Amino acid sequence: MNRSYEIMFIVRPDVEEAELETLIDTFSGYITDGGGTVKNSRADQKMGRRRLAYTVGKYNDGFYVLLIVDAPAALIAEIERRLRVSENVIKFITVRMDEEDKRVAKIKAHRDAHVKRSALPQVNAEAAAAAPAEEAPAVEAEAEAVTAEA
Repeated sequence: MNRSYEIMFIVRPDVEEAELETLIDTFSGYITDGGGTVKNSRADQKMGRRRLAYTVGKYNDGFYVLLIVDAPAALIAEIERRLRVSENVIKFITVRMDEEDKRVAKIKAHRDAHVKRSALPQVNAEAAAAAPAEEAPAVEAEAEAVTAEA
């Protein structure tokens, strides 16, 4: 069963652009060869060079790469192993997104089931006050007609 994952890894800042491209191609190839699919495009994968929150090894910044993947769990374990032994990758994290997608869908369904009070039609206070006043003369006329018959 394929599940949805986000794999983010940080590549050393001294890596050339061409080397970064081959690294991304390599990991994308591992995923497709293992029976998974990479869902995001090439432009969405590279997030650019950014400053790290804390020093990792001797590096203060790195190239961030995000892969959105549909793959079996065994393949993700193998990808993580290969990320761990890669010299160019200084940090990585894998997050399973299908549970998050379920949670978001549940919240959205709950919100759609309940009607917002702001979405209900509002009754204007002046119009509500004027409506009974218009009905009052008609009621008084009927009351006079009933008393006149008696």
